[in-house]
Amino acid sequence: MESVKPSAVTPSKSKLARTFAKVLHVRAVTGIAPVDGLKKGDADLNNEANIIKEEEEELQKRKATEASLAKAFASISTVKASYAQLQHAQSPYDPDVIQAADQLIVSEFKTLSEIKQCFFKKQFDPSPDRAILQAKLKELESVNKTFEITGQKLESQVRLKESEITFLREKLEEANKQNRSIEKRLNQSGSLSVLDNLHISGLSPSHFVTVLRHTVRSIRNFVKLLVNEMRSAGWDIDASVNAIIEQNVDYWKEDHKCFAIESFVCREMFDSFNIPNFSLPNESLPDKNKRQLFFGRFNELKPVKAMEFLSAKPRSPFAKFCRIKFLRLVHPKMEASFFDNVNQRNLLNGGEFPNTNFFTSFAEMAKRVWLLHCLAFSFESQASIFQVGKGCRFSDVYMESVNENENENDEEMAVESEPQVAFTVLPGFRIGKTLIQCQVYLSQAMDMACAVHGSVLVGTHPSAMVQ
Repeated sequence: MESVKPSAVTPSKSKLARTFAKVLHVRAVTGIAPVDGLKKGDADLNNEANIIKEEEEELQKRKATEASLAKAFASISTVKASYAQLQHAQSPYDPDVIQAADQLIVSEFKTLSEIKQCFFKKQFDPSPDRAILQAKLKELESVNKTFEITGQKLESQVRLKESEITFLREKLEEANKQNRSIEKRLNQSGSLSVLDNLHISGLSPSHFVTVLRHTVRSIRNFVKLLVNEMRSAGWDIDASVNAIIEQNVDYWKEDHKCFAIESFVCREMFDSFNIPNFSLPNESLPDKNKRQLFFGRFNELKPVKAMEFLSAKPRSPFAKFCRIKFLRLVHPKMEASFFDNVNQRNLLNGGEFPNTNFFTSFAEMAKRVWLLHCLAFSFESQASIFQVGKGCRFSDVYMESVNENENENDEEMAVESEPQVAFTVLPGFRIGKTLIQCQVYLSQAMDMACAVHGSVLVGTHPSAMVQ
């Protein structure tokens, strides 16, 4: 029998001893058995897995909630768009669109109810990411539809406004045509037809006021023509106005400067109005029956157009009056600037009358002034004329302000001190005990002497106007 060698057993024993020593060492260091350590590691892994699972569930729950909210907002946007469509289809009335919009609103309310029930029952969408994208797309489509409907509504309103503007322009053009027609009739002799069959014994101040109104209208038409000619010729309106008034006036509005030009025209046309000859120094008048003479002149000229009368009676007192007033009112420099010649002046000096729109307008104005003068001297108590001096305090008895409305309505231009008269635009008249107010332009207070003049003052001639 073979014997076992000691050398073969020793290594096994030594190896076992070393293993046993290691186990004892681990037990001494950790205080636990090696089997317990393995169990503890598995527990940690399980805890981590549970945490991850809970986080995933929370994320899925959050996504599901977000998907539900996205669906709800998308449905609300669809309801809003459908309601807008419903309103837009009311005018013009479209029953098909209204029915479709109403059905879509009902459908979306049902969808919202389903979303509510699913949320409370925790029946979430299995694909929340896809549901969220679909809901956002639906919401964007609804918002886009709302914008389109709003755009259509605004376009409809624009078309309506354009239609209203077109209608108002047509009405304005029609009103302007009627105004031009009325103005044309008023400028003709027929506008004084209310004074037909008038007898000298039945004269009253109201008849004088009627003729005065037509005279003022004719004067302002001529002033408008004069201003247009100035602008066409490139005149400096400010310098021209300053030359007329001979002072600096604070105008309430820029276009009020035409009142200064009207003041100049009235000053020239009404100069010597108080004198029976009325700017005709060589005209002799009978001592008796002057009232009948002037009333006869009034009735003779009233129904006839000015140019027709001048052509028929070129040597009449009215014809002489037209020549004198035109040559005084329209300076040679003014005529040359307007028309590049002085042909109208030359014709008048030669005993003829120019057939131009400018002179026709002047002749019509001169006719009204002449008729007013004839009527003034037809009264038992002859009418007289007056104007207010510069700087005079405004009086409701003697004056009427041509810019009264502007002074009341324009708060920015209100002045602390009481406005005073800058210049007289249209003179006033007295007929017996009746007083007709003069028309004045009010400006800020000026340190000037105040006076009421019994006759029209002679002002700056147009030659002083600067171009």
